[in-house]
Amino acid sequence: MPNFDVASTAPLHPLARQALLAALDEGWADPARLYRDARQARLLLDSARESLAGDLGVRADELAFTASGTQANHLAVLGLLAGNHRKGHHLVHSAVEHSSVLHAAERFEADGGSVTVVPVDAGGRVALDAFEDALHSPGTAVACLQSANHEVGTVQPVVRAAELAAEANVPLFVDAAQSVSWGPVEGPWSALAASAHKWGGPAGVGVLAVRKGVRYRSPLPADEREGGRVPGYVNVPAIVAAAVALRAARQEAAAASARLRPLVRLLHERVPALVPDVSVLGDPAIDDPSRRLPHLLTFSCLYVDGESLLGALDRAGFAVSSGSSCTSSTLTPSHVLAAMGALTEGNVRVSLGREATREQVEEFLRVLPAAVAEVRASLNPTAASHTAQGAIVVDVLGTLCPVPVIELAKAFEGVPVGGLVAVLSDDEVAAVDIPAWCHLQHQSYEGTAPASEYLAGAHGTAYLVRREA
Repeated sequence: MPNFDVASTAPLHPLARQALLAALDEGWADPARLYRDARQARLLLDSARESLAGDLGVRADELAFTASGTQANHLAVLGLLAGNHRKGHHLVHSAVEHSSVLHAAERFEADGGSVTVVPVDAGGRVALDAFEDALHSPGTAVACLQSANHEVGTVQPVVRAAELAAEANVPLFVDAAQSVSWGPVEGPWSALAASAHKWGGPAGVGVLAVRKGVRYRSPLPADEREGGRVPGYVNVPAIVAAAVALRAARQEAAAASARLRPLVRLLHERVPALVPDVSVLGDPAIDDPSRRLPHLLTFSCLYVDGESLLGALDRAGFAVSSGSSCTSSTLTPSHVLAAMGALTEGNVRVSLGREATREQVEEFLRVLPAAVAEVRASLNPTAASHTAQGAIVVDVLGTLCPVPVIELAKAFEGVPVGGLVAVLSDDEVAAVDIPAWCHLQHQSYEGTAPASEYLAGAHGTAYLVRREA
């Protein structure tokens, strides 16, 4: 089965596998001890740290190992806030950061801090003017900006953001998990985190780099390992394999990018042509490495349950992922797509591995239309409707995405130009998807009203849409 989900996790690089097996024999001992096997483990650990530090553009003594990228993000955000508490209690981050950064921000806010969420444009790129304004808010202690987005592949202007942060004397933390295998993160940032399993290393190894001179205090209990930043025993064999994998990924990056960008461009052009009512997401500059990752494309299909579509594609032999709002695990919209004002339903992320071929992409394009049609055929609800307040009222109370948008589209078939439709829904995702549907279909979204204005005793929201053409 072609793995088109390497943005979630990449397979172990062959060289990393060899290094891991060798290090299991040579690096099993405790590197903090003084006997011979321990000294051998320490040599392997130090060598891996030097290699990774060189590839990340930091000093070896600035780099600590964590149990995951998520832990590295938590430690970076909370540790920088603790170290810079005298500056104030205000945190700045973009609206499209990884959920681990958002969860750290939520913890900080629950403890009494304040947070500014900086908006992004329709392609997912941070609004630098708003970012700069937030940096100069009173009491700003830390700012966060990912290097590239994990859902849509948009590359962020980290260099300029880091310069603005430095001018404001605010440390900038960069989550580089999605981009670090493609090249170094430039700019005067203060701290950086990444995860080995994203670049072909083993799972269970994260990296946290905090540059010299940056105030940092671990939010965890004190421990003598990893410079006091990360408690616990280090996994030397996995760290050795992670270092080998990143070096290999960097050496292969230019050739892989040159081969994968045309495949992503093919998807970008063909998916909307093959499947009706599809929106391709992210920065449109497919060939610009300063704006897009080379291997990732995301699109949203109207009138489709994302989880069902993933199942249909899985049965057709393709492993992809979804940040869709309709997954059974969360029932909440993708915060990234919501921040972009994009459709959150029927979302599919295709992230190509470095061994992906044109033949595999062509086969994916062949099976995709049938998979979408299969899911759309299975979702054919019928909502009650009536007229009230001069509007056609569509009652989808008690239903979940994508039903509100499906019923809105069905109701629109009989609405004259200038006519108004009120969709009654208690699904929070409708607040994102109905405005996005209006944008895609060139209709006028006129806001909301209490559902009770259109149906006596109803609880929920009426979403008002007027037909333009």
